Amino acid sequence: MARLFRAPEMWRHTRPDATVFLAGSIEMGAAVNWQDRLTAILTAAFPTTDRLNLAILNPRREDWDSSWEQSIANPRFREQVEWELDGLEGASRVPMYFDPATKSPITLLELGLCSFYTGKLLVCCPPGYWRRGNVEVVCARYEIPLYESFEPWSEAVVGAVNLSLR
Repeated sequence: MARLFRAPEMWRHTRPDATVFLAGSIEMGAAVNWQDRLTAILTAAFPTTDRLNLAILNPRREDWDSSWEQSIANPRFREQVEWELDGLEGASRVPMYFDPATKSPITLLELGLCSFYTGKLLVCCPPGYWRRGNVEVVCARYEIPLYESFEPWSEAVVGAVNLSLR
């Protein structure tokens, strides 16, 4: 069955057959909530069955407080960042979305971190994203699939997850 985990909820204990980490633009108030849209698509594509266990990791934290000091000394901030790093490392697939209405510097950082995890990343970077050229070059260099729009990207994500479950 597909099960959603939101930061900082523990997920490793479920021993998933496949794990999807939803990397990408979150900037509250600026970014569209693409995570819920992709989660709905994945949940529909992988309905509850006895044969699979899919973990969907969504870092969009419902109790996020933008006033938290962004410091390793802040336990709530550190918990969030470490949860995200654990998810990136432990995921079998990492769909990554760059919202053109955002800067998304953490997503750029995550792209750099994950570029070396061969086969995990599927990137959607629509025209208009302020650093699209950088994203294009990194994706081309490391042979990361790059999509310009949500629909073909989400279809590719479903296909990649399906391969992970075999």
